[in-house]
Amino acid sequence: MKIIKEKLSLDELKQMAAAMFGDMVKAVVDADREWIAIDAELHSDLEALLLESGSQQSSLWGINLYPGAQEQDFLEFDSMINMRPSGGNQSRGVESEAVRKKIRAVVSKRIPR
Repeated sequence: MKIIKEKLSLDELKQMAAAMFGDMVKAVVDADREWIAIDAELHSDLEALLLESGSQQSSLWGINLYPGAQEQDFLEFDSMINMRPSGGNQSRGVESEAVRKKIRAVVSKRIPR
């Protein structure tokens, strides 16, 4: 597990995928700090890592990255940590288009394709 505060190459992401799930890497985005915790078996472990580093729970969103996929299939909004009924997010996805846009921007900034 590590926190990406600068950039991660697509090749590094592919190596992480190959070592863990084959074609996918789990990640948690801190939408406010623009950091990405990456490379763990569970989103909750990545969430804990970011919380320990000072992130706020309300800013954290779980995603999956598919480094070998086409652009439209590269990022998937699907994680149990996203279920926040009290915060208005009723599903494992990210229901707010504004939040999805911010997450995409952070991922594009930190993992250029």
